[in-house]
Amino acid sequence: MSEGAEQKVYLKDTESVLKLNDSIYYNSWKDYLYNLLLHNYFFPDTAYDLIGFKKDNEILYAVVQQSYVSITSNTDLDQVKEFLILNGFKNNRNNDYINTELGIILEDLHDENVLTRNEVLYFIDTVFYLTQAFWNK
Repeated sequence: MSEGAEQKVYLKDTESVLKLNDSIYYNSWKDYLYNLLLHNYFFPDTAYDLIGFKKDNEILYAVVQQSYVSITSNTDLDQVKEFLILNGFKNNRNNDYINTELGIILEDLHDENVLTRNEVLYFIDTVFYLTQAFWNK
């Protein structure tokens, strides 16, 4: 279906997509796995199911499955911002957010990574990072 800097997306069937991610945005595979856990906690309606790993051209990819979201309207990034602020996140630059109380950074929330179906936001491609504040709690 599409390909970004960090992953390749394939339509599995009418209900789900497969994503191959090489963890390029993360310092380690452990950080990528934390990202999956955080995404699934905050956005269970688009949770990732880790299927396994695949090596292609000497690059290791995580293979995840996710529900397919069909859009009914363009995403309003002001609504994304409002939703995240109501949930304790602060917009710190462009489409990036931080929750200092939790010690969590959430990035890359542009209109291709947050979709709108029937006026509901669906976060399909999030990038979470844990800060030292998270570990200090």
